[in-house]
Amino acid sequence: MSETIHIGDVVVALTRKDVMHVHLSVHPPGGRVTLVAPRATRPEVARAYAVSKLGWIRDQQAKLREQARETPRQFVERESHYLWGRRYLLSVREEEAKPAIRLGHRNITLTVRPGSGRAKREAVVHEWHKSILHDAVRELIQKLEPKLGVDVADYFLQRMKTKWGGCNPRARSIRLNTELVKKPKDLLEYVVVHEMLHLIEPTHSDRFIALMNKHYPSWREARAELNELPLAAAVWKE
Repeated sequence: MSETIHIGDVVVALTRKDVMHVHLSVHPPGGRVTLVAPRATRPEVARAYAVSKLGWIRDQQAKLREQARETPRQFVERESHYLWGRRYLLSVREEEAKPAIRLGHRNITLTVRPGSGRAKREAVVHEWHKSILHDAVRELIQKLEPKLGVDVADYFLQRMKTKWGGCNPRARSIRLNTELVKKPKDLLEYVVVHEMLHLIEPTHSDRFIALMNKHYPSWREARAELNELPLAAAVWKE
């Protein structure tokens, strides 16, 4: 059960867990603040710690407010689209044929039936993105399972508004945000490693941090880069 610490206009959700150190986080997209502290931490001590980090909290929240957001895609000629962090220009062709996509050096050619509207074009691109992401995720999991010493029973790709990934330790499954296909490929690996290690250690405990340090030493840099990239055009909800 979480408690709430109010510091002026800043609200901090405090949760006590079986951890050795405090962990303060500011979460995208809206700058929600959480503080995880050892169970024995007194309320006044937790508050004092949060107050001491108030400047850092405000800086992180400001960065999130300034973070670029993608404008809604219209799926029209010469519109910018991204794959693995690289920008491509969309070319749209209308033909009496099954919808298809071809990836060129700098272009993505989308073929749809005459009269296909924005929703249909978006659906075709989304399914194409998912097929590319499936291939990359399967390859990553196969590579990482022996390295991390964990078996993934299943994985799922879905649109997620507030997270890059998630996991279900009991089912030994992980979930990944389909938006990851638009980001640099090494950031996908960071998220996959993160969620696979949660199958070993479900919480963000010291043990989990140690595992991340061992298997993905640059995880802090990857996390920062991922959270600095443009957010999806969809309205995010906390």
